[in-house]
Amino acid sequence: MKMFFFDLSGRNMERKQRTAGKTRSVACSVLSALCAAALLFCPLPFRAFAAPSAGAAGDYAAQAEARKELPIASNEWENWPAGPAIGAEAAILMEAETGAVLYEKNIHEKLYPASITKILTALIVMEQCSLEETVTYSNEAVNSIDWQTDSNIGIKAGEQITVEQSLYGLLVGSANEVATALAEHVSGGVDAFAKLMNTRAKELGCVDSHFVNANGIFDEDHYTSAYDMAQIARAFFSNDLLCKMSGTATYTIPRSSTVSRELFISSKNQLLPGKPYAYADLVGSKTGYTSEARQTLVSCAQRDGMKLFCVVMKEESPAQFTDTVELFNYGFSSFHMVNVADSDSRYTVGNQLFFESDADIFGSSSPILSIDPSDSIVLPNTADYEDTQSILSYDGLTDEDAVAEISFTCSGVYVGSATVRAAGTDPGSPSSPETGQDSPGRIYINVRLVLICVIAVYLFLNFLVWLITLIHNYSFSGQRKDHRRRRRRRGRETIDYDRYVKRDPEGF
Repeated sequence: MKMFFFDLSGRNMERKQRTAGKTRSVACSVLSALCAAALLFCPLPFRAFAAPSAGAAGDYAAQAEARKELPIASNEWENWPAGPAIGAEAAILMEAETGAVLYEKNIHEKLYPASITKILTALIVMEQCSLEETVTYSNEAVNSIDWQTDSNIGIKAGEQITVEQSLYGLLVGSANEVATALAEHVSGGVDAFAKLMNTRAKELGCVDSHFVNANGIFDEDHYTSAYDMAQIARAFFSNDLLCKMSGTATYTIPRSSTVSRELFISSKNQLLPGKPYAYADLVGSKTGYTSEARQTLVSCAQRDGMKLFCVVMKEESPAQFTDTVELFNYGFSSFHMVNVADSDSRYTVGNQLFFESDADIFGSSSPILSIDPSDSIVLPNTADYEDTQSILSYDGLTDEDAVAEISFTCSGVYVGSATVRAAGTDPGSPSSPETGQDSPGRIYINVRLVLICVIAVYLFLNFLVWLITLIHNYSFSGQRKDHRRRRRRRGRETIDYDRYVKRDPEGF
């Protein structure tokens, strides 16, 4: 009997344990569901990456070290300052005003850009939209990204912020859902916006690019080159507001009737003020990363009147920042700007039969043509203006006020150009009517064209004289013939009155 009671108690205890286990299982399931719901419906801005294994990190570091041995094309240029050896697969340093390339390493190699794509997205949005326009974040835009791995600002579907706030989210927070929402706002969808991106890229001079999305998330058909990114950067950093946005470390979007909570945005760019690799002369910068693209970086800096763009692609962190600092320091310490109008003292330019004069062909002291006084070229510190070669062209002029363009090279490398204008066409020129002062630039007259015009006028006048003479002679010749005919007719019609006179026998 006792044994039966003991056995019954054991079964009761076993039944309680099973019940407790089921209760714990249900509680864990509920907790998991709540956590999933929190991640799904209350996303927070963060970026998380799986930590690479020690072996993988070692491989990437070894690859970056090996890339330092890749040839640097600009180091092969004659009499050109040698640039630093860096671990990036491709890099370029470009001067802003002239578009001259100062440092060149695999600049036309097609590579994945990652988030530096967003400077083209921002440029197009700035060109197409007003800053006060409202951007509605669709469910498709918000859920088009991986919230655990993709950069975001934590905005929810259906919420609204302005274009300006969205651009800060794009350039400071590198938010992928913001890029998609802006693409929808401008073009109605990502595919249509990508077509706009490709069209604008070609207009900017890109030759190696193809874009399929607005944020740079990896796609095999989404690629560009260091050269193309520098062309895009040249347009991007010419906009003061975009420079300010890309140079901002933190930004806050306040809570409002269209945003459920305050959105705090922080940049991961280490070149910005207060960061480990802060660069004092930085104008703006945009980072990028995917596992396929590795680290990418586009930056702009300005010092002593010289503005430079630097693009670094396929590098390992934090070397994308140190590479950029090295290249900026190389550019600012090895090159200088030269104003063409102030420096030019040549009688001829190339072999184009131009000459300079203090007066025009009519003896007037007012110049006919002058070099734009704002145009400069960039030269190595070891070179002077006299070391340059120039070619003058009348073709392909984009400025309607331009008469010609002078392109300059130094040791065969393009270093900039200057525009030749008709005097008085440039409001900022000292020779304009508003100032009443003589232009400091040289004056060029195209003798060949002048001679052609003179000969043409001479031939025309000769032809005109010949024509008038011909007409005149023909007219008088006809008059003389008529006069002779009339005289002959009168002669035949003359009456011999002697026939009718009666004569005497002696003939009288």
